[in-house]
Amino acid sequence: MTRLAWATGAGFAAADADLPLLTAAADRAGLTSEVVVWDDPAVEWDAYDLVVVRSCWDYVPRREEFLAWAETVPRLANSAAVLRWNTDKTYLRELEAAAVAIVPTAWSIDRVEDLPPAREWVVKPTISAGSADTARWAEPERALEHGRSLLAAGRPTMTQPYVDAVDSEGETGILLFGGRFSHAFRKGALLTTGDDPRGLPELKEDIRAREPSAEQVAFAERAVAVATEILDTDLLYARVDVVTDADGTLRLMELELTEPSFFLEHTEVGADRVVEAALRAL
Repeated sequence: MTRLAWATGAGFAAADADLPLLTAAADRAGLTSEVVVWDDPAVEWDAYDLVVVRSCWDYVPRREEFLAWAETVPRLANSAAVLRWNTDKTYLRELEAAAVAIVPTAWSIDRVEDLPPAREWVVKPTISAGSADTARWAEPERALEHGRSLLAAGRPTMTQPYVDAVDSEGETGILLFGGRFSHAFRKGALLTTGDDPRGLPELKEDIRAREPSAEQVAFAERAVAVATEILDTDLLYARVDVVTDADGTLRLMELELTEPSFFLEHTEVGADRVVEAALRAL
């Protein structure tokens, strides 16, 4: 019998609302699946036909350890090469170079330079998850100070103009499994001006089902196609987070290929589509 493993982080399985839905979908498909902790030394990873990376939300401070683990798993989705590329948000530069519209971004590797023109800014480390250590600033000096504090801790930064439409229409998250559109959701604004940088993990989000436009789905499909070409590998899952800027242009906020929530409770078909994509991958 085909065996799947859903890889999570220690202490995160109970908070991952997708896991029981994925396990139930695997049962319906006649598969055996288990929730396993990625850094548990007792797990025999080669006993599984496929290991699917899910809520490994503790990887950020242990990224190299996490990636080293990924290299040892014989059949991993998404692959170790994908995880290395996607866990550093500088991947956005490659997508932008391939004409995927992203939110304009100033990158700081060793020093914070001038802020991009804006009324408000979002500052975040390039390696983070769940909006951790991310904040929204209206005061230029506080935005610069945030960036400098991250760099002082050895963490390169990215600074973006705040997209005002997030406060009204939110972000649109579009899920593709095996390259095929599954479902979408609306994520409400997470950041409040002047708040301290957020902690990890960020689990209390305003999420609702959303019917995406044809333009949004096409945008997501192209972003995933470009990433697939760059990485020269298929993707079991991809979450494309899209926002609309002031002139109506769709822009990529993030392309989540590592440990994104699928928000399966907001769709009747998503969990089964994940399992179907896993079977196709096998």
